[in-house]
Amino acid sequence: MKKHIVCIGDSNTHGYCADPSDCADGGIRFNEEERWTCRLQAALGSDYLVTEEGLSGRTTVFPDPLHESMDALGCIYALLKSHEVVDLLVIMLGTNDVKERFGANASCIAIGMERLVRKAQSVDCWGGKAANILIVCPPVILSEMEMAPCGVPMGKGCVEKSRELPRYLEATAKLVGAHYVDAAGCEFNRVDGMHLTRRGHAQLAELVGGLVPTLLG
Repeated sequence: MKKHIVCIGDSNTHGYCADPSDCADGGIRFNEEERWTCRLQAALGSDYLVTEEGLSGRTTVFPDPLHESMDALGCIYALLKSHEVVDLLVIMLGTNDVKERFGANASCIAIGMERLVRKAQSVDCWGGKAANILIVCPPVILSEMEMAPCGVPMGKGCVEKSRELPRYLEATAKLVGAHYVDAAGCEFNRVDGMHLTRRGHAQLAELVGGLVPTLLG
């Protein structure tokens, strides 16, 4: 059986494109040659199966009063069981958790990640092996977000909390026994300041792809 990698994330895993001119199809979603999950699949080859589970607006554990079913905690069991056997779970969340309406600072967001990871570790989907989880810290939100239309509902303080998140998520990974990587070098666009460019998707695929052989052996 192929090594199965499940990637759970938000709009950056779904492939949302804030700048249609950056997308080959000119739409709002990068295509299968552009999205980081698809590029990861292509790079790893036929011995691996990469499954993308990206939802725009998804948080770690915070229910959104404006949109239903946004917290990963509420669906993680079903997602993992539906894709078992899972050899590696990649979680890239945190960007939406900084929204003002959730009232959570970077430390609390990391506690949410801890809760989510511990839930994933408890799910019987690992084929009798220990849970194997990689936490990917999203790139820091750029100041352009505050001037973009999406910046108003995001609220105040998002950029500052985003900047603090890496050190807390790294500590969380150590606490729960998960792997960790910071996607800081992956390019965010200058339109809304919080979504990967086509180049950023390629960079993230390369970053995660370089780790997979050591994480799966």
